[in-house]
Amino acid sequence: MKFIHRLGYYLGGFSIGLIVLAFFLSGKKTSCSYGPEARVIKNINSKKLVYTSNVFSVLNQNNLDTSQVNNAIKHGNINFSKSETRKEPCATYYLENVLNDKTITLTIENCDSIATITQLKIK
Repeated sequence: MKFIHRLGYYLGGFSIGLIVLAFFLSGKKTSCSYGPEARVIKNINSKKLVYTSNVFSVLNQNNLDTSQVNNAIKHGNINFSKSETRKEPCATYYLENVLNDKTITLTIENCDSIATITQLKIK
């Protein structure tokens, strides 16, 4: 069999597989969070977020609301060198993001059932 025929069969089967895969996965909430940062952020977003009182005071001083903080968490970057991932009973993560041309840093305690934002700094 010539190479061009084998390539045609391969591309035909591959395209049919993509169509079937798109049909089965359409409308479902599937994601490909394989990296450690994506898995931690997905885990934090799947839990109830609790804000400490000092976080609320920083939010009020800078005219921010909790939806902006949630968006910052969703699209933020976790700094694993400053995080304490093996801390018992709750791991502590240091998250950084840019919001309204200001750099914000969040310290989040990720427990089994809740995630607590313990510190918020805006630079």
